[in-house]
Amino acid sequence: MQRHFKTMDGNNAAAHVSYAFTEVAAIYPITPSSPMADYVDQWSSAGRKNIFGTTVKVQEMQAESGAAGAVHGALNAGALTTTYTASQGLLLMIPNMYKIAGELLPAVFHVSARTVASHTLNIFGDHSDVMACRQTGFAMLAESNVQEVMDLSPVAHLAAIKGRVPFVNFFDGFRTSHELQKIQVWDYEDLKDMVDMDAVKAFRERALNSEHPTMRGSHENGDIFFQNREASNKYYEAVPAIVEEYMGKVNAKLGTDYQLFNYYGAPDADRVIIAMGSICDVADEVIDYLTAQGEKVGLVKVRLFRPFCPDKLIAAIPATAKKIAVLDRTKEPGAQGEPLYLDVMTALANAGKTDIQVIGGRYGLGSKDTPPSSVFAVYNELKKSDMKRQFTLGIVDDVTHMSLKEVPAPSTSVPGTIECKFWGLGGDGTVGANKNSIKIIGDHTDKFVQAYFQYDSKKTGGVTISHLRFGDKPIKSPYYINKADFVACHVPSYITKHFPIVRDVKPGGVFLVNCQWDFAELEHHLDAASKRYIANNNIKLYMINAIDLAKKIGMGKRTNTILQSAFFSLAKVLPEADAIKYMKDAALHSYLKKGQDIVDMNYAAIDAGATAYVKVEVPEAWKTAEDHTVAVEETGRPKTVKMVRSILDPIDKMDGDALPVSTFVDHADGTFELGASAYEKRGIPVSVPKWDAEKCVQCNQCAFVCPHATIRPFVLTAEEAAAAPAQTKLAEIKAGKGKGEYKFAMAVSPLDCMGCGVCISQCGVHAIEMVPMESQLPEQEVFDYMVEKVSEKKEMFVADNVKFSQFAQPYLEFSGSCAGCAETSYARLITQLFGDHMLISNATGCSSIWGGPAATSPYTVNKEGRGPAWANSLFEDNAEHGLGVYLGQKKIRDDVKPEVEYIAQNAHSDEIRQAAKDYLDTYNDGNANQEPAKRLVSLLEAKACDGGMCEHARAVLDKKDYLNKKSMWIFGGDGWAYDIGFGGVDHVLATGEDVNIFVFNTEVYSNTGGQASKASNIGQVAQFASAGKETKSKSLAEIAMTYGYVYVAQVAMGANKVQTLKAIAEAEAYHGPSLIIGYSPCEMHSIKGGMENCQKEMEKAVKCGYWNLFRFNPTAESHFTLDSKEPAGGYQEFLMNEARYSRLTREFPERATTLFAESEENAKERYEHLMKLKALYE
Repeated sequence: MQRHFKTMDGNNAAAHVSYAFTEVAAIYPITPSSPMADYVDQWSSAGRKNIFGTTVKVQEMQAESGAAGAVHGALNAGALTTTYTASQGLLLMIPNMYKIAGELLPAVFHVSARTVASHTLNIFGDHSDVMACRQTGFAMLAESNVQEVMDLSPVAHLAAIKGRVPFVNFFDGFRTSHELQKIQVWDYEDLKDMVDMDAVKAFRERALNSEHPTMRGSHENGDIFFQNREASNKYYEAVPAIVEEYMGKVNAKLGTDYQLFNYYGAPDADRVIIAMGSICDVADEVIDYLTAQGEKVGLVKVRLFRPFCPDKLIAAIPATAKKIAVLDRTKEPGAQGEPLYLDVMTALANAGKTDIQVIGGRYGLGSKDTPPSSVFAVYNELKKSDMKRQFTLGIVDDVTHMSLKEVPAPSTSVPGTIECKFWGLGGDGTVGANKNSIKIIGDHTDKFVQAYFQYDSKKTGGVTISHLRFGDKPIKSPYYINKADFVACHVPSYITKHFPIVRDVKPGGVFLVNCQWDFAELEHHLDAASKRYIANNNIKLYMINAIDLAKKIGMGKRTNTILQSAFFSLAKVLPEADAIKYMKDAALHSYLKKGQDIVDMNYAAIDAGATAYVKVEVPEAWKTAEDHTVAVEETGRPKTVKMVRSILDPIDKMDGDALPVSTFVDHADGTFELGASAYEKRGIPVSVPKWDAEKCVQCNQCAFVCPHATIRPFVLTAEEAAAAPAQTKLAEIKAGKGKGEYKFAMAVSPLDCMGCGVCISQCGVHAIEMVPMESQLPEQEVFDYMVEKVSEKKEMFVADNVKFSQFAQPYLEFSGSCAGCAETSYARLITQLFGDHMLISNATGCSSIWGGPAATSPYTVNKEGRGPAWANSLFEDNAEHGLGVYLGQKKIRDDVKPEVEYIAQNAHSDEIRQAAKDYLDTYNDGNANQEPAKRLVSLLEAKACDGGMCEHARAVLDKKDYLNKKSMWIFGGDGWAYDIGFGGVDHVLATGEDVNIFVFNTEVYSNTGGQASKASNIGQVAQFASAGKETKSKSLAEIAMTYGYVYVAQVAMGANKVQTLKAIAEAEAYHGPSLIIGYSPCEMHSIKGGMENCQKEMEKAVKCGYWNLFRFNPTAESHFTLDSKEPAGGYQEFLMNEARYSRLTREFPERATTLFAESEENAKERYEHLMKLKALYE
């Protein structure tokens, strides 16, 4: 059977197959499975037909638990139903999985297997999620690569229909789900040909229907439950044969040889690995290498994991096998071994195979790369007489000593494969351009291709590494490229930070550096090791200035298309004219949704990039270049400095993989020190702000909106000013009476700045301009001096004043959020008001990713060591977790209060009695209570036994950290507050407890790729709403207001800074629950002009009536205050300024007209409603 080739990833392959068999898809976004649901939604919107001749009904739910419930219901109604999930999402589905399996319903859950959060969150791949489902009754089918996902996913659907047992069809998250491969694609007619339509008919006849009613889901007592549970055994016993039957049909059509367990290797192997997932392809390569050397090794690939079929496993193992290593991609603490290992041991024992020695190993947790060296290590271990019964791969375990030693391995990839590697910056388009490149090569040549993309944990602004392979034979190699024919460094700061990028280039390969430097500057910045490597390995070195070229073309910081064109020109994969044509076709397809002007700019970039690079003649002197390193002495809190040196520095140099287990002994529970982001100094922006002291009016609005706290005002005494670095720019303070005699400075940290330009948009007197970053490097010394040596002037801080609020220390700085992020501007401001006594519970999402990267916390402390204590539990339970933190802290604090009351009445010292009284008088006032609490502790420590107060004083001092009133904040996005966590948010608000909830409302699931939430508005295009959302956004604020005792506010910083500040202060001062919803423009909105206009976009949103500002304060004389003016018009223009709306006019123009009109009318009605509320409360 002939099938056409197409370049796609594993998610695309699974979605293609599942669409064919699906009538209803109930979905919820989660990384890395969301793209599957998005493909299905797009195809349904475009009218694609499944094998039944209909489109799929796609329904986004509020949570994975809801999606599983909807799947269950749709199956009960007789519709073939599918969902797509992973990790925590899959675990939330487990209760329904038991029900679906128990009721013998033919569901298929497609899972790109991902790590389950434990001591920390990890969004990458392993099998811990699917292994948590072993007991549910779902059958489990595994694939090793993208082609297998395409080939074998039908088996899950076909077997579920015929056998009545539901399936989890899984493959490795990211490594397979996101790896691009050129594969052969199923035609739907061939899939339809294999379906047992009689089984489909029987399924529908069993459905709940009032035409032939039955009862399902009853309850049973102990007298019959057990027997009824055992009645399903025959269905599970039949599954292996059914799966074999359909594998046989697939084999007949494709010429493949898929079995429940496939053996690969020497027929007389004595050493065998048993595994499932992408490691099987790595093992295939190693086996080919070793068997060519005469070694007798092999691999058993597990396809059907549940029901486990021991006789088929035994049959697949060569009779000559003496030693077996079972590899599991999960960790089961406290068990005798991991799940697959235990299954294999049981199968061998039951078969009487006691002469085979079996060992088990863990590998690849959290997407730890598993290269050939790991597999070589396993086969080497199997040679030993004294093998480790349990072991780990890919790490150095110097604590429990379970890891196998690995040594550099020979190349095992297919000869003739071209390998390329690109180092980019998250958000700079490098990954997108490389996806286009690999598709161009795959779809327009006879070559086979593979692409995989490696990320760090930050949002835009993090390191990305693209791994591309192409060649004349099929490519597997599911591991990172270590030696490449072509390497490009797209970010100049990686050179200045001495990332070991050039070591990736094969001898004789090409190294392309994107920078604004001339050769002399490049030579200055390159470290000696890189120079020696280039010169001694005949590396062809090229330079390109895509940065200035992008500005000239009008693409701002987007250099990706220029660099993509340069790659095609240098790599010579395609004839140049063809490459340019295909790149322009890809640009049209990718960017038309953003407008023709964007397409035209990309065309210009493609033409320019093809000739913009220059070849560098490598100096002979580089062969003996000598290192002149200057040791950097880090200062600060000892625990933080230790963590920075041992963990952060290696991670920042992309050497985290080499860290041994002992490094993390002090962090085994996932606890890390605050303030580490200040040590990163990433230096990634092209341009940074330059302050003009003469023009500045000292309004501090630039600092007020800065997402990364990299531009800050300081006031200096005469002594501090005199000691400042010589290049410091100072001005006389403009502060009014009573504020002291000080100098004023606006300091900028060029190495921490993200170059977003938001500060520029807020400066009405043009006292800031964006200039090349390198020209401002001397300002780093000034900024560091201000932070370290200039004292905070308490009298300058006024909490309810925009200008004077900015003289307070920000306790959130230099985060990994996107450039221009609105979320961090809000969070930073809250920390300035309450940071030294603040507790934060943070929902999983953007704000937990930029807020909680391991060993790189952007939350920091003051000089006394105080600061926000931050924690993330899960996505769905954040409100409840935050309430728990508050209740736990409050309980301990309240328990201490009687001791203080006793001291206030009985202490001999007037001073201590007064201190205790002052403390009790301010007990419920968060701001006022801080100093009395400090004073009381200080006095008790000095006079603990005053007047027989020893026991009571000790009781207070034992819990002194709980004494001061804490400010409890619960942070999260709209996906959490409006959807998955809404029940928790509602309940926590209903308790009446004194907690504050701040919702960063981006109107979309930003962290998982841009899916619609119930905060998304009418007409908005998002994943799962590809034809524009039909319903209006949920009014979470009004729902909360119905309680009557919840403080509620809607704010938009860029529209009204005073109102934002006032709402935050009022919320904290209110002795009860509060909810603030902050409008947060996002990268996902694709605002014209980029995120530089983030704050301006808030202003436009409020002005036209798209977003309303108001406050509901139960303690105020007039409970409701409407802070928005009547809409000034321009609503449609506002929508068209963002591609999330404007793209609908290009893809569904008539629908856009209708939905946009509905949206505008809804905005008018909403304002009229708010006016009625205002009148009601006056």
